[in-house]
This record gives sequence, structure tokens and C-alpha cells, in this order.
Amino acid sequence: MSESDSAKRTPILAGKLGGLSLSKQVVVLAVWPLLENAMTFLVGVTDIMVSSRMAEGEARVAILDAMGLGGYVGWFFNILQGAVAIGVMALVSRAVGARDGQLARRGMCQGLYLGILAGIGSLLLLYFGSGLLIEKMQLSPEASRHAADYLGVLAWSGPFSGAMMALNSALRGSGDTRTPFFSMIVVNVVNLCLSILFVYGPGPWGGHGVAGIALGTVCGWIAGLTSVSIVLAMRKGAADHVLRWSREALGFHRDVTKRIVRVGIPQSMEVAGMWMIHYFGIQTISQLPLHGALGAHMIAIRVESMSFMPGFAIATAAAALTGQYLGAGSKEMAIRAVRFCWKLNIAVMSFLGLCFVLFREQLVGILAGGSEEHLHMATPLLIVCAFSQPAFATCILLKTTMRGAGATPLVMKWAFSIMCFFRIGVLMYAQSTGHLTLVGVWTIFAIDLTVQALVFSWLHFRGTWLNARV
Repeated sequence: MSESDSAKRTPILAGKLGGLSLSKQVVVLAVWPLLENAMTFLVGVTDIMVSSRMAEGEARVAILDAMGLGGYVGWFFNILQGAVAIGVMALVSRAVGARDGQLARRGMCQGLYLGILAGIGSLLLLYFGSGLLIEKMQLSPEASRHAADYLGVLAWSGPFSGAMMALNSALRGSGDTRTPFFSMIVVNVVNLCLSILFVYGPGPWGGHGVAGIALGTVCGWIAGLTSVSIVLAMRKGAADHVLRWSREALGFHRDVTKRIVRVGIPQSMEVAGMWMIHYFGIQTISQLPLHGALGAHMIAIRVESMSFMPGFAIATAAAALTGQYLGAGSKEMAIRAVRFCWKLNIAVMSFLGLCFVLFREQLVGILAGGSEEHLHMATPLLIVCAFSQPAFATCILLKTTMRGAGATPLVMKWAFSIMCFFRIGVLMYAQSTGHLTLVGVWTIFAIDLTVQALVFSWLHFRGTWLNARV
């Protein structure tokens, strides 16, 4: 086939991506999510740094254990709301690839409503279920009190974060990753400033402890949702922006809602299952005969999240390109986009894994606030983390692109099955021996990721995910 014939067979994407090479398309789509994730990482680090310096000794251990639980719960409820966002991205990216602007706008608006509903659901679950959750963790009385204060306030962020995640996902699916970046800057800056104010500020603003950190998070999501809504309103009548508020799109469209739900329900089931699996994992960690194990685990997760930043940014770009190329009718280009991003993800995350090994004491020391206890427990975890980075990069990239193509049932079936085997079955067996350590828990997690990476690589080359309906 000649180069001219190949060019004719390669679809030209709409908007700013049109006419760009594949590598440039990835850069355009990935750079803003990368900066967005960097901002989120800095705020997460700040939360840990603020909380680790609120007290000393036993009180600090209790606060860090509470923040460890709170961070996990908040993270997984955001992922639960993200099930809607996955459905929205799959629909909008396909619509934009097919140059159907009306369908793209309807998908965004119906996603907004579903995101609010998902957020209300997470609010109710967290608000009324946090007591039982904390009780099952068997934390110390002081850590339990801090966790209840934090989660009781954090629950109210649900409707706002759910709505904003749906809108940002629609924008990313359309190829606009810059607007979500700026809206997340608003979230993170407001969160950072108000959290510090509510903890360390003068009365009556300050002195609220971990509840103040959670209140800063709630205010951040409200401010972020307001900002992205204003941007979409300012686009009214702008022909160069596919996504904008439209009275017609804001009406109820049953068929569009059903299409989003069809993709989102398997994702929500997977996330609910994943949350229970991870909850079992942190419950196991909290019951280890190690003082402050949960806090050390969360500190290591915060450091590891440095590799999530480029990993998820590249995966976001790959998912958007996959949906758009499939919408334009080119499976060949969708596959090329995925494999290019796959190689890039492994290279970047593996390099960061090497940095975790070389600078592990310095990285943990920044977060641990001079706690030798946490430094001793968390640094070995980063060595385990480093070896699992290629597998983790593969899982992030392939799962995200399959979800972006609409193949969420496929991802749910395999991810859930493998995680159940390792993170419940193998972990329970290891715990029953009486010799399980925190490094042992992380090693089991690393093996789980390696097996998932092998399975999802096989599924990718098998190719059935390309035929998913959206």
C-alpha cells in the first residue's frame, strides 16, 4: 500500500487534534492531565504533611492512621462516581469522532445528572456507613474519632465531585484536556488554602483538626464545579467548541442516558467490588502487629502516586484517542494509539520506580514529618513498588483504554476475578500463617498487578474489546 493510500485510510480527527501526528496528539491530550495530576499530588502531599505535623508521638500516629483510612475511602468513592465519568467519556469521544456534536452535548448533560445522583449515593453511603466502617478497622479510640470527624465532613463533597468529574470526563473525551486542568487547579488551590486555614488559622476559622482538612476539600469541589460550569456557559454559540451548555441538551434524553448507564454499570460494579477488596486489604494492614502500619502504608501510597501522575495522564490521552478513532471507524488507528501510549507508559513509570528506590528515604522523610517509626516501615514498600511499575503501567493503560472503548464488562470480569484471588484469597492465607508483614502485603499486591498485566495484555491482542457497543 502506498503512503497516499495509507493517508486516505487514516481518519482526520475533529478539532485541535485534526492533522496532528499520533505522538503530537498524545502530547496535546496528556500534558494537561499530567499537570492536573501533579497539582492533585501536591495537595495530597500537603494534607499528609499538615496532618503529620498536627501532633507528636501517639497522637500523630492516631491522626495518620485516620487520614490513611480517610484517604482510601475518599479515593474509592471518587472512583465510584468515576463510573459515570467512564460512560460519559466513551459516549462523547465516539460522538466527537463521528462529528455528532449534538450527541456529544447530550452525553455531557445527561452525564451531569448521573454524576450528581452518583455523588448523592456516595454521600448517603459514607455519611451513614462510616461508623460501621471505622468499627471494623479496629483503630485506636483516638484514631477512630479523627476518622469519624474527617469522613463525616468529606461525605458532603459527593454531589459536587460527582457532577464535576462527569463534566471533566466529557471535555477530555472531546479532546479538551486544558479546561479540566484549570478547573482542577481551582479545586486544589481552594482545598489547599482553606484546609490550612481551617486547621491553623485564627478562631473561629481555625482549630478544626482533620475535619478542617475535609471541609477544605468540600469547598474545593464546589469552587471547581462552579468554574467549569462558567466556562461552558461562556462558550454559548461558539462554533469552535463542541461541548457547551445547550437548552436542548439539558433536557432529559432517555436513550443517551441508557447508553451511558450501559457502560457505567459494569464499571460501578467493578469499582464496588474493588473497594471491598481494597477495604479488606487495609483492614488486614490495620490489624498487623505493627504500631502505625496503616499510616506508613498511606505514606508509601502517596509517594507511589508520583508514578500515577504521568501514568493516568498518558492513559487518559490513549482512552480519548481510542474512542475518537473508533467513532471515526478506524480500529487500526485506535490500536496504534494504544500501543504507542503503552510503550511510553512503561518507560516513564519504570524510570520513576527507579527514583523511588534511589531516593526512598528522602521521599518518605518529607511526608513522615521526622517520624523514624514511619520512615522504617514505609521505605521498604517503595522497593516492592519499584519492581511492580511496568506491570502497573500496563494495567493502567490497557484497562483505561478498554473502558474508554466501552468494554467495561470485560475489564470488570477479569480485574475483579484476579483481585479476589490474590487480594482476598492469598492475603487471607498469608494472614492465617501468623507471619504476614506489611512488606508481605505489598508483595502480594505486586504479584496481583503482574498477573493482571499479563491477562490484559492477552485481552488487548485478542482484540474483542474493539467491538464493544456504546
